[in-house]
Amino acid sequence: MTYLLVAGAFFLFGCAGTGPIDKKATAETKALYKNMGRLSKKHTLFGHQHATEYGHGWSVQKDRSDVKSVTGSHPAVIGVDFSGFSGRSPEAIQSAKEAVRQNVIDTYNRGGVTTAAWHFSNPVSRGGFYWVDSLSLPAVKYIIPGGEAHEQYKEILRGIGEWAHSVKGADGKLAPVIFRPFHEFDGGWFWWGKPHTSREDFISLWQFTVSYLRDSLEVHNFIYAFSPDNKFNSEAEFLERYPGDKWVDMVGMDNYGDMGRDRYAIDTAAFKLKIVADYAKKANKLAAFTETGLESIPDPNWWTNTLLATMKKHPMRLSYVLVWRNDTRSPTHYYAPFPGQVSVPNFMKFYHDPYTLFEKDLKNIYKRKKFLGIF
Repeated sequence: MTYLLVAGAFFLFGCAGTGPIDKKATAETKALYKNMGRLSKKHTLFGHQHATEYGHGWSVQKDRSDVKSVTGSHPAVIGVDFSGFSGRSPEAIQSAKEAVRQNVIDTYNRGGVTTAAWHFSNPVSRGGFYWVDSLSLPAVKYIIPGGEAHEQYKEILRGIGEWAHSVKGADGKLAPVIFRPFHEFDGGWFWWGKPHTSREDFISLWQFTVSYLRDSLEVHNFIYAFSPDNKFNSEAEFLERYPGDKWVDMVGMDNYGDMGRDRYAIDTAAFKLKIVADYAKKANKLAAFTETGLESIPDPNWWTNTLLATMKKHPMRLSYVLVWRNDTRSPTHYYAPFPGQVSVPNFMKFYHDPYTLFEKDLKNIYKRKKFLGIF
């Protein structure tokens, strides 16, 4: 903590994150990090996965999102995915990279924020990103330093690095991205999940990934987010596979189970979220509710009675909350409302609550405000 005395008044600095782990982070990345921390004292940004790529019954329409169709504003945070960056033909990979690149640039130009998940197709076996008993190999031990597929993994990371250097906005600056690799690692459904790799190998994978992107490939526009699923009940359990404060910018949690999918357990969800937020405060990190939602949103008051109630249960500083995608073809696979959906009136209450911020509410999130000449 640093206290500064100016004209008889104390000003407190150092709360909610002291800066990214990348000391060479771009000015815009540093500003985003600082501003998310500052905003989280009173607000939480609302996010939606794949919001502007497609939605309920539509795809690839410029400047459209289901959230904007309902509220007049895009979500503050747009989720994208690096899933198409490997495991496909070179042509398909290039097409995926270009589509995501343009999405990130458009979001940055509008003043919104991007977070990238990575549903990483198994690099050493069939089965995709899910664990399939009859097909999947436990890839983590193969791709970490010393593993027989380590060079192949470095090649995949080089592709991500090249992409990261290409996302330049209209101002000529690189768009920052909250990168959230190897999420929900405490479950067994992904090949990087707990049953398929040791704690030591998972930590090695995380540390190498960050180091190679940041230090070898000179990627300086990533903020690194660590997010298990909801399978913890204490700080010690939350941190079981934590790679260390030097390797993480943001801590989060994915939780669908306590939010209506398996049970309505607001107290439990809020307790787990508080573990995340308390650790972030203690370690000077950002915190986020990195994934949640209720498929089909059959509860018309879910937004205020479940989601908002969970986030407001305890004093917590949460940078953002993100709900999952709206599938373009499925009549039931959606997590944000669209015009006519039963939860729209309640979502509008959620939208107008001063606690939630949407893209229209963000002002210069990539600029650091000066005060008496001091940043």
